[in-house]
Amino acid sequence: MSTPTPVLFIHGLWLHASSWQPWADLFAERGYAPTLAGWPGDGDTVEASRLNPDAIAGHGIDDVTEHLKTVIDRLPRRPILIGHSFGGMLTEKLLGEDYAVAAVGIDAAQIKGVLPLPVSALRATLPVFRNPANRHRAVSLTASQFRFAFGNAISEEESDELYARWTIPAPGKPLFEAAAANFSPNSPAAVRTGNESRGPLLLVMGGRDHTVPEAVTRSSFRQYRHSSAVTELLAFEDRGHSLTVDSGWREVADACLDWLEKQGL
Repeated sequence: MSTPTPVLFIHGLWLHASSWQPWADLFAERGYAPTLAGWPGDGDTVEASRLNPDAIAGHGIDDVTEHLKTVIDRLPRRPILIGHSFGGMLTEKLLGEDYAVAAVGIDAAQIKGVLPLPVSALRATLPVFRNPANRHRAVSLTASQFRFAFGNAISEEESDELYARWTIPAPGKPLFEAAAANFSPNSPAAVRTGNESRGPLLLVMGGRDHTVPEAVTRSSFRQYRHSSAVTELLAFEDRGHSLTVDSGWREVADACLDWLEKQGL
């Protein structure tokens, strides 16, 4: 019997790795071997992460990338990567470096070369950018900040429930690095978009996303125009940044599974 294909789920800022558990259960039912990847300093649980924000602080894109490479190296073979927000950007980076057989970036954070900077994205990240010292800190969102950044397309009640269940402090450093990417020749937000031999990539976007609006995802998609490798775009026009964890997560997960099947994975 062949070994099940590994799938590594990568969270973004402000959500704990365990928020992927419903996806992991579904993928396991479909015959995959899922792993939930935390970031450096994350606690084993949401509560443990909230109690020790100093362990989360100060980790940048390169730190998280190297951490994820060690996780991948322990898997029986190269995985499929599925990431949300900054986790989506990390899937793009790792796929470009041939650490995966395929990747799905859901509302993936901006990579180097992306120029649009929508006002809603600035407002969503203002809790970090309002203080330059946050580059070295871990920053938590309030329930109202989470509702704007994640839960604007769902009810306030559901947004508050997701906030209470899944949110953890997030390092500010990756946001500062992404913001300066187009001015830095060696930015950690750079992705090998021209890689011709990489596996297929699906970029998923929410049409009502405040944190990573469609304009950002479409610009990321255009960065791959010089590669003949499979790169596809999928939109959920009525969804916000919470689309991987809210009550409509299954629709997104099923679409990702269907796409992977079409890629022979």
